[in-house]
Amino acid sequence: MLVSTKGRYALRVMIDLAEHRSDGRTPLRKIAARQGISEKYLENILTTLVRHGLLSGLRGKGGGYCLTREPEDFTIGEVLRLTEGSLCPVACLEHGHDGCDRAEHCRTVRVWRELDSLIENYLNGVTLADLVRDESLEEPSGPCIS
Repeated sequence: MLVSTKGRYALRVMIDLAEHRSDGRTPLRKIAARQGISEKYLENILTTLVRHGLLSGLRGKGGGYCLTREPEDFTIGEVLRLTEGSLCPVACLEHGHDGCDRAEHCRTVRVWRELDSLIENYLNGVTLADLVRDESLEEPSGPCIS
């Protein structure tokens, strides 16, 4: 499993918005500047996160982006599955994939299933709140209302 730039940047954006959630909506340009990500590339990531309900976005004056839930309600697995599509270590385990003709006799399939389970359990056990700095956990919280 190799996490793409899109997946890594999506996590950085989610952490950034969690750390600054008491500020309300954050404009794209502020997020881009804080994270050192181009606005054009970031816009693509934010569009994906909004379309799938992880963020709320509002255009115009006073607009920007914010989390739709509390940081502890987002898992890292959720964000990475959204941006990466799959977290499977091998193609034959991906959902909707028929496997391979050797699955019945494959001596390694058990290893890949166990690794897949470890990855899923680990990433689903780490929340956005776990990655946020301690001092920001004391800030007032609350999801942004659209």
